[in-house]
Order: sequence, then C-alpha cells, then structure tokens
Amino acid sequence: MKGPSDTSSAGPSRDELGDFRAALLRHYDRFRRDLPWRGETDPYRILVSEVMLQQTRVETVLGYYEPWLERFPTLEALALADSTEVLKAWEGLGYYKRAKSLHSAARLIRNLPDGRFPSKYVDLRQLPGVGQYTAGAVASIGFGESVPAVDGNVRRVLARLFDEPNPAARWLNHTAAGLIDRERPGDWNQALMELGATICSPKGPECEDCPIRRWCTARAQGTELLRPIGIRRVSARKAVFLLVVLQTEEGSVMLVQRPSGGLLAGMWAFPEKEMTNPQEPASACRDAAIEIAISLGAEVTGKVSALAEVRHRFTHLQARYRPWVVPVVKLVTGVGKVWMTPGVPVDFPIPIAQQKVLTALTQDGQSGGTVGIPARVSGCN
Repeated sequence: MKGPSDTSSAGPSRDELGDFRAALLRHYDRFRRDLPWRGETDPYRILVSEVMLQQTRVETVLGYYEPWLERFPTLEALALADSTEVLKAWEGLGYYKRAKSLHSAARLIRNLPDGRFPSKYVDLRQLPGVGQYTAGAVASIGFGESVPAVDGNVRRVLARLFDEPNPAARWLNHTAAGLIDRERPGDWNQALMELGATICSPKGPECEDCPIRRWCTARAQGTELLRPIGIRRVSARKAVFLLVVLQTEEGSVMLVQRPSGGLLAGMWAFPEKEMTNPQEPASACRDAAIEIAISLGAEVTGKVSALAEVRHRFTHLQARYRPWVVPVVKLVTGVGKVWMTPGVPVDFPIPIAQQKVLTALTQDGQSGGTVGIPARVSGCN
C-alpha cells in the first residue's frame, strides 16, 4: 500500500512530511477563497455548510448558506422549525433528503440529555445524514480533532500524489490520516479540498501552480490526467410523467402534497402519473388528465390543452414532465391539497420542475393568451 514512508518513492517520505505540510498550508493561507463559512468555529454552521456542499457546487451554495442562517441562526431554531418551513428554505438546492436529515439531526441534538453538539467524530457519525466525510469535516474544523475528511477533491489529489489509479475508500482514509497536520487539522483538510477544487482539477490540473508538485508522483510519471480512474456511475432511469394542472377560470391551480417518503418527499406539486407508454397519442394524454381530474373531485369545464415539456435530472432519474391544463370549477380542498395563484409567493416548498410550469402559466397569463398551447402537440411524445 502506497503512502508516506521511509522507503516508498510515491508521495512525500516521512522525513519530508513537515515540508510537505508547510508548503500546502502556506499556499492555503495565502490563496484560499473568501467563503462565508471559512474561519467558522460554530459546529452548527459548519455542519450546515458541509451538508449543503454535498454534491453541490460552491457557487450554488453561496446563494443559500447565509439566507438559511438568517432563517435558522442556531441549531435550536432549526430544531423547533416545522418540516414545511425547512423544505421551503432548501427549495431549489436539490437533494432534499439532506434538508430532512439536517432537520432530524438538529432535533436529535436538542433532545440529548445535555443538549450539547457532539464534539467527537464517532459521535457525529451517529447523526442522521452524517457520513465519514461530513463527520471528519465538522470534527476537524469545529473541534480540532485530527481525523481526515475525504471528498471527491481530496480523492483526486491523493490519487495523483501517490499515482494510485483507483484508490479504495480504506486506502484513502488511511493515507489522508497519515498526512494530517496535527496542529491544524481543520485547515489541513480544507487546504486539501481547496487544492482539488482550484488547482488539481479533473481535466486541466494547473501543475505549475501547485504548491506540492515536487511530491506528486503522477506528475513525475506523466499520468496526472489518468488519475484517478473515473468512478463508474449508475445509469439514471428515464421516465416520463403526465402532470395534471387543474386551473380555474380565475387562474388558480391546485397542488397536492407528495408522500412523506421517496422522491421529493413532503413537497407540493401538481398531480402526476408515470406514463408506461410515452408514445401514446395526444388524445390518450388528454383523457388520462381528465380522468385524474375527476378522481380528485373536479368538474371539468373546458378544453384540455398541453404545455411545453419540462425536463429535470435527479441523481438516479432523468424525468420528463408533460403538463396538461384542465379547466375546472374550484373544488373544496382537504388535507394535502391547496390552491395557489401562479406568480404569487407561497410559504410551502415546490420542486424546480413544477416551478417551471408555474412560470409558464404566469407568463401566459401576463400575455393574455390561452393557457400554454405549444405550436405542435401531435402526441404524448
């Protein structure tokens, strides 16, 4: 197993570790990006940033981090919030299970006998949604514990540093643990992540600007663009959904709350049905939309029409949504149903794909035209 040693030619030797650590930390101190969570010592705020950054670009998180803390400034504030408010604050950030896990973690910590935030890696791992990386980041940055935090950026840096084609998780954690600067473990983990995000990039590493290039085995071997081998991702399932937009003469539309488990759990969306045959003619889609409307207790009052298709990609699903507008008389709603006016802000969470449909309805209403008829609707496809 490659790693820091007295004999290995890969990466820094044990005798070189001091110089290696100093070089990376000097670079980090001088060139690190000015991000709102940098220098933070509050473990709650660190946890929020790390959960938001999971599978999400920094540029996206910048638009959510501070508004979230304005709404939930403390762990107790988050714990006392209801789930609808939490999901609304997360709206648009994606991977909504993260928000639910963060909310559950806040409630769990608040209900601990002493109510104190867990300060050890092993205890942080017990929190909902907190894996090895997140626990390592919070423990090292928030509490100074010398534990690694290996994300995709760190994986790439270590694979190139030691010229490992396909580094296993156990090797990565073992190697990262051996490199940690014990005096600045939080800064060290962030320095490695920053290096991978800004210099040691996947396709165009800027090796001449790298502060640890003298120890990089892949660069010496000319294999930096081949390390690491890409992780084989599971192919996303493709599915087509019929969206039923129940709309009154006044322009109000009805949303239903999704089940508490599964995709987009607890959010508010148009009634939908997965289509088993996306090639069905338009008449079949229209009839299915009317059938769903009637099943919800609606009285159809006019011509059913189609809106343009909306596409959205989830982690394991490529979804295509085909909205059909069904004119109805406004019916009495019960639990899990609500009427809203497109363009008017609401205090409950709505998925991005559904928001696009609402935007189309708003634009159509402002133009004074008939609701959303595309130029060609020859079928469900």
